[in-house]
Amino acid sequence: MPTFPAPYAVDIALSTRSHERIGGRRTDEKWLEEKWADPSTRVLVLAGGRFPLTEDGSAVAWVSPDEAPEGDRVLLGENDGVVHFMVLARGYRAPDEWGMLRTVGPRLSKVEAGYLVQAQALSEWHRAHRFCARCGGGLTISEGGYVLVCESCGRHHFPRTDPAVIMLVTDGDRALLGRQPSWPEGRYSTLAGFVDPGESLEQAVAREVMEEAGIEVADVTYFGNQPWPFPSSLMVGFFARAVTTEIHLDDDELEDARWFSREEMRAEAEAGTLVLPGGISISRSLVEAWYGEALPGAW
Repeated sequence: MPTFPAPYAVDIALSTRSHERIGGRRTDEKWLEEKWADPSTRVLVLAGGRFPLTEDGSAVAWVSPDEAPEGDRVLLGENDGVVHFMVLARGYRAPDEWGMLRTVGPRLSKVEAGYLVQAQALSEWHRAHRFCARCGGGLTISEGGYVLVCESCGRHHFPRTDPAVIMLVTDGDRALLGRQPSWPEGRYSTLAGFVDPGESLEQAVAREVMEEAGIEVADVTYFGNQPWPFPSSLMVGFFARAVTTEIHLDDDELEDARWFSREEMRAEAEAGTLVLPGGISISRSLVEAWYGEALPGAW
Protein backbone atom coordinates (compact mmCIF):
# COMPACT_ATOMS: atom_id res chain seq x y z
CA MET A 1 0.00 0.00 0.00
CA PRO A 2 1.54 3.36 -1.00
CA THR A 3 1.97 6.21 1.43
CA PHE A 4 0.16 9.31 0.25
CA PRO A 5 0.04 12.69 1.99
CA ALA A 6 -2.57 12.81 4.73
CA PRO A 7 -5.94 14.45 3.99
CA TYR A 8 -5.62 18.24 4.12
CA ALA A 9 -1.83 18.00 4.39
CA VAL A 10 -1.78 21.50 2.93
CA ASP A 11 -4.44 24.19 2.97
CA ILE A 12 -7.17 23.86 0.36
CA ALA A 13 -8.38 27.27 -0.74
CA LEU A 14 -12.11 28.10 -0.66
CA SER A 15 -12.79 25.22 1.76
CA THR A 16 -12.59 27.04 5.09
CA ARG A 17 -15.80 27.65 7.02
CA SER A 18 -15.86 31.42 6.76
CA HIS A 19 -19.30 32.56 7.93
CA GLU A 20 -22.64 31.39 9.27
CA ARG A 21 -25.15 30.72 6.51
CA ILE A 22 -28.12 31.15 8.92
CA GLY A 23 -30.30 28.91 6.76
CA GLY A 24 -33.10 29.03 9.32
CA ARG A 25 -33.66 32.69 8.50
CA ARG A 26 -34.35 32.13 4.79
CA THR A 27 -38.08 31.54 5.36
CA ASP A 28 -38.51 34.50 7.73
CA GLU A 29 -39.75 37.20 5.34
CA LYS A 30 -40.22 39.77 8.10
CA TRP A 31 -36.65 39.30 9.33
CA LEU A 32 -35.29 39.47 5.78
CA GLU A 33 -37.06 42.80 5.20
CA GLU A 34 -35.82 44.16 8.53
CA LYS A 35 -32.25 43.28 7.69
CA TRP A 36 -32.56 44.76 4.22
CA ALA A 37 -33.70 48.01 5.85
CA ASP A 38 -30.72 47.99 8.24
CA PRO A 39 -27.96 50.33 6.97
CA SER A 40 -25.30 48.16 8.62
CA THR A 41 -26.20 45.23 6.35
CA ARG A 42 -23.59 44.63 3.65
CA VAL A 43 -24.49 43.84 0.05
CA LEU A 44 -22.39 42.21 -2.66
CA VAL A 45 -23.30 43.42 -6.15
CA LEU A 46 -22.72 40.69 -8.72
CA ALA A 47 -23.14 41.19 -12.46
CA GLY A 48 -21.97 38.64 -14.99
CA GLY A 49 -19.70 37.05 -12.38
CA ARG A 50 -17.99 40.38 -11.64
CA PHE A 51 -18.09 42.43 -8.45
CA PRO A 52 -16.71 45.81 -7.32
CA LEU A 53 -13.37 45.98 -5.52
CA THR A 54 -11.79 48.44 -3.15
CA GLU A 55 -9.39 50.94 -4.68
CA ASP A 56 -6.33 48.78 -4.02
CA GLY A 57 -8.07 45.68 -5.41
CA SER A 58 -7.50 43.63 -2.26
CA ALA A 59 -11.08 43.36 -0.97
CA VAL A 60 -14.72 43.43 -2.00
CA ALA A 61 -16.38 46.83 -2.12
CA TRP A 62 -19.52 45.98 -0.18
CA VAL A 63 -22.38 48.51 -0.26
CA SER A 64 -25.37 49.26 1.95
CA PRO A 65 -28.87 48.16 0.83
CA ASP A 66 -29.67 51.77 -0.12
CA GLU A 67 -26.66 51.84 -2.44
CA ALA A 68 -27.41 48.50 -4.10
CA PRO A 69 -28.94 48.46 -7.61
CA GLU A 70 -32.22 46.78 -8.44
CA GLY A 71 -32.00 43.04 -8.79
CA ASP A 72 -32.73 39.68 -7.20
CA ARG A 73 -31.77 39.52 -3.53
CA VAL A 74 -30.06 36.46 -2.06
CA LEU A 75 -29.20 35.99 1.61
CA LEU A 76 -25.56 34.92 2.02
CA GLY A 77 -25.16 34.77 5.79
CA GLU A 78 -23.70 36.47 8.81
CA ASN A 79 -20.24 37.21 10.15
CA ASP A 80 -19.41 39.06 13.40
CA GLY A 81 -23.06 40.03 13.75
CA VAL A 82 -23.29 41.63 10.30
CA VAL A 83 -25.75 40.19 7.78
CA HIS A 84 -24.62 39.91 4.15
CA PHE A 85 -26.76 39.74 1.02
CA MET A 86 -26.06 39.50 -2.69
CA VAL A 87 -27.90 41.39 -5.41
CA LEU A 88 -27.91 39.88 -8.89
CA ALA A 89 -27.86 42.97 -11.07
CA ARG A 90 -29.50 41.66 -14.23
CA GLY A 91 -29.10 43.65 -17.44
CA TYR A 92 -26.20 45.58 -15.93
CA ARG A 93 -22.81 45.51 -17.60
CA ALA A 94 -20.09 45.37 -14.98
CA PRO A 95 -17.17 47.77 -15.51
CA ASP A 96 -13.95 46.16 -16.69
CA GLU A 97 -12.19 47.09 -13.46
CA TRP A 98 -14.55 44.93 -11.41
CA GLY A 99 -13.04 41.69 -10.16
CA MET A 100 -13.74 38.01 -10.81
CA LEU A 101 -13.27 35.23 -8.29
CA ARG A 102 -10.88 33.26 -10.49
CA THR A 103 -8.47 36.18 -10.77
CA VAL A 104 -8.73 38.03 -7.45
CA GLY A 105 -9.59 35.07 -5.21
CA PRO A 106 -6.01 34.63 -3.90
CA ARG A 107 -6.00 38.25 -2.70
CA LEU A 108 -9.25 38.08 -0.76
CA SER A 109 -9.56 37.23 2.93
CA LYS A 110 -10.92 33.77 3.76
CA VAL A 111 -14.20 35.32 4.85
CA GLU A 112 -14.68 37.28 1.64
CA ALA A 113 -13.56 34.34 -0.50
CA GLY A 114 -16.14 32.18 1.31
CA TYR A 115 -18.91 34.65 0.55
CA LEU A 116 -17.81 34.88 -3.08
CA VAL A 117 -17.78 31.11 -3.61
CA GLN A 118 -21.32 30.90 -2.28
CA ALA A 119 -22.46 33.92 -4.29
CA GLN A 120 -20.86 32.73 -7.52
CA ALA A 121 -22.49 29.30 -7.30
CA LEU A 122 -25.92 30.74 -6.53
CA SER A 123 -25.67 33.33 -9.28
CA GLU A 124 -24.84 30.64 -11.83
CA TRP A 125 -27.84 28.60 -10.66
CA HIS A 126 -30.18 31.57 -10.97
CA ARG A 127 -28.78 32.44 -14.40
CA ALA A 128 -29.28 28.92 -15.75
CA HIS A 129 -32.73 28.28 -14.21
CA ARG A 130 -35.18 30.78 -15.67
CA PHE A 131 -38.05 28.37 -16.39
CA CYS A 132 -39.56 25.30 -14.77
CA ALA A 133 -38.04 22.04 -16.03
CA ARG A 134 -41.41 20.27 -15.59
CA CYS A 135 -43.83 22.60 -17.37
CA GLY A 136 -41.84 25.56 -18.72
CA GLY A 137 -43.53 28.08 -16.42
CA GLY A 138 -41.83 31.14 -15.02
CA LEU A 139 -40.01 30.96 -11.68
CA THR A 140 -40.31 33.16 -8.60
CA ILE A 141 -37.55 33.55 -6.03
CA SER A 142 -38.36 32.33 -2.52
CA GLU A 143 -36.63 31.51 0.78
CA GLY A 144 -33.88 34.07 0.56
CA GLY A 145 -32.91 33.06 -2.97
CA TYR A 146 -32.47 29.33 -2.31
CA VAL A 147 -35.76 28.15 -3.80
CA LEU A 148 -37.35 28.90 -7.17
CA VAL A 149 -41.11 28.27 -7.31
CA CYS A 150 -42.92 27.63 -10.59
CA GLU A 151 -45.73 30.11 -11.15
CA SER A 152 -47.68 27.52 -13.16
CA CYS A 153 -47.37 24.10 -11.51
CA GLY A 154 -45.98 25.11 -8.12
CA ARG A 155 -42.91 22.87 -8.35
CA HIS A 156 -40.04 23.87 -6.07
CA HIS A 157 -36.54 23.97 -7.56
CA PHE A 158 -33.40 23.86 -5.41
CA PRO A 159 -29.71 24.58 -6.13
CA ARG A 160 -27.72 21.62 -7.39
CA THR A 161 -24.05 20.77 -7.06
CA ASP A 162 -22.28 18.54 -9.57
CA PRO A 163 -19.70 16.16 -8.03
CA ALA A 164 -16.38 15.91 -9.84
CA VAL A 165 -13.15 14.08 -9.03
CA ILE A 166 -9.69 15.58 -9.35
CA MET A 167 -6.67 13.38 -8.81
CA LEU A 168 -2.91 13.25 -8.75
CA VAL A 169 -1.67 9.93 -10.08
CA THR A 170 1.80 8.89 -8.95
CA ASP A 171 4.11 5.96 -9.54
CA GLY A 172 6.09 6.61 -6.36
CA ASP A 173 8.71 9.06 -7.57
CA ARG A 174 6.76 10.75 -10.36
CA ALA A 175 3.43 12.54 -10.76
CA LEU A 176 1.20 12.63 -13.81
CA LEU A 177 0.02 15.99 -15.18
CA GLY A 178 -1.90 16.75 -18.36
CA ARG A 179 -2.83 19.74 -20.48
CA GLN A 180 -5.85 20.70 -22.58
CA PRO A 181 -5.41 22.03 -26.13
CA SER A 182 -6.96 25.42 -25.23
CA TRP A 183 -4.46 26.18 -22.46
CA PRO A 184 -1.48 28.51 -22.92
CA GLU A 185 1.87 26.89 -23.64
CA GLY A 186 3.43 25.17 -20.63
CA ARG A 187 0.27 24.91 -18.54
CA TYR A 188 -0.25 21.49 -16.92
CA SER A 189 -2.61 20.32 -14.21
CA THR A 190 -3.97 17.24 -12.48
CA LEU A 191 -6.56 15.11 -14.26
CA ALA A 192 -10.22 15.63 -13.42
CA GLY A 193 -13.72 14.71 -14.54
CA PHE A 194 -17.37 14.53 -13.55
CA VAL A 195 -18.87 11.58 -11.73
CA ASP A 196 -21.19 9.43 -13.84
CA PRO A 197 -24.67 8.47 -12.59
CA GLY A 198 -24.52 5.38 -10.41
CA GLU A 199 -20.75 5.65 -9.97
CA SER A 200 -18.72 5.95 -6.78
CA LEU A 201 -16.05 8.62 -6.45
CA GLU A 202 -13.27 6.03 -6.50
CA GLN A 203 -14.72 4.41 -9.60
CA ALA A 204 -14.84 7.83 -11.27
CA VAL A 205 -11.14 8.39 -10.54
CA ALA A 206 -10.15 5.10 -12.15
CA ARG A 207 -12.42 5.60 -15.16
CA GLU A 208 -11.34 9.19 -15.86
CA VAL A 209 -7.61 8.38 -15.66
CA MET A 210 -8.07 5.43 -18.00
CA GLU A 211 -10.19 7.45 -20.44
CA GLU A 212 -7.90 10.47 -20.53
CA ALA A 213 -4.42 8.96 -20.22
CA GLY A 214 -4.86 5.21 -20.74
CA ILE A 215 -3.36 4.44 -17.32
CA GLU A 216 -4.74 1.91 -14.86
CA VAL A 217 -4.75 3.00 -11.22
CA ALA A 218 -5.33 1.44 -7.82
CA ASP A 219 -5.24 2.48 -4.14
CA VAL A 220 -7.42 5.56 -4.68
CA THR A 221 -7.05 7.63 -1.51
CA TYR A 222 -9.13 10.63 -0.42
CA PHE A 223 -7.30 13.92 0.11
CA GLY A 224 -9.88 16.71 0.50
CA ASN A 225 -12.56 18.64 -1.32
CA GLN A 226 -13.29 22.12 -2.59
CA PRO A 227 -16.35 24.00 -3.84
CA TRP A 228 -15.71 25.13 -7.40
CA PRO A 229 -18.56 27.38 -8.56
CA PHE A 230 -17.64 27.54 -12.25
CA PRO A 231 -20.49 26.88 -12.59
CA SER A 232 -21.54 24.45 -9.83
CA SER A 233 -19.04 21.75 -8.97
CA LEU A 234 -17.74 20.13 -5.82
CA MET A 235 -14.19 19.00 -6.58
CA VAL A 236 -13.26 15.91 -4.54
CA GLY A 237 -9.51 15.37 -4.48
CA PHE A 238 -7.71 12.02 -4.50
CA PHE A 239 -4.31 10.45 -4.89
CA ALA A 240 -4.01 7.23 -6.89
CA ARG A 241 -1.22 4.74 -7.57
CA ALA A 242 -0.42 3.96 -11.20
CA VAL A 243 -0.54 0.26 -12.00
CA THR A 244 0.61 0.96 -15.56
CA THR A 245 2.72 3.93 -16.64
CA GLU A 246 2.62 4.01 -20.46
CA ILE A 247 0.48 6.98 -21.53
CA HIS A 248 -2.19 6.55 -24.23
CA LEU A 249 -3.91 9.90 -24.79
CA ASP A 250 -7.53 10.52 -25.61
CA ASP A 251 -7.07 13.34 -28.12
CA ASP A 252 -10.56 14.66 -27.39
CA GLU A 253 -9.63 15.22 -23.74
CA LEU A 254 -5.92 16.05 -23.54
CA GLU A 255 -3.29 17.46 -25.84
CA ASP A 256 -0.46 16.04 -23.75
CA ALA A 257 0.27 14.22 -20.51
CA ARG A 258 3.65 13.75 -18.84
CA TRP A 259 5.28 12.14 -15.87
CA PHE A 260 7.25 14.63 -13.73
CA SER A 261 9.81 13.80 -11.08
CA ARG A 262 10.07 16.27 -8.20
CA GLU A 263 13.34 17.57 -9.58
CA GLU A 264 11.87 18.07 -13.06
CA MET A 265 8.79 19.75 -11.67
CA ARG A 266 10.73 22.32 -9.66
CA ALA A 267 13.30 23.00 -12.37
CA GLU A 268 10.68 23.57 -15.06
CA ALA A 269 8.45 25.62 -12.76
CA GLU A 270 11.40 27.87 -11.90
CA ALA A 271 12.32 28.19 -15.58
CA GLY A 272 8.72 29.03 -16.50
CA THR A 273 8.40 26.16 -18.97
CA LEU A 274 5.94 24.44 -16.59
CA VAL A 275 2.98 26.56 -15.45
CA LEU A 276 1.27 24.91 -12.50
CA PRO A 277 -2.33 25.35 -11.30
CA GLY A 278 -3.29 28.52 -9.47
CA GLY A 279 -3.40 29.08 -5.73
CA ILE A 280 -7.18 28.83 -5.36
CA SER A 281 -7.38 25.43 -7.03
CA ILE A 282 -7.35 22.13 -5.13
CA SER A 283 -5.14 20.92 -7.97
CA ARG A 284 -2.38 23.14 -6.57
CA SER A 285 -2.94 21.64 -3.11
CA LEU A 286 -2.63 18.10 -4.45
CA VAL A 287 0.60 18.89 -6.30
CA GLU A 288 2.24 20.68 -3.37
CA ALA A 289 1.15 18.02 -0.86
CA TRP A 290 2.88 15.39 -3.01
CA TYR A 291 5.92 17.59 -3.67
CA GLY A 292 6.31 18.39 0.03
CA GLU A 293 6.45 22.20 -0.08
CA ALA A 294 5.35 25.24 -2.07
CA LEU A 295 6.32 25.43 -5.72
CA PRO A 296 6.97 28.50 -7.87
CA GLY A 297 4.69 29.68 -10.65
CA ALA A 298 0.91 29.62 -10.99
CA TRP A 299 -1.80 30.57 -13.41
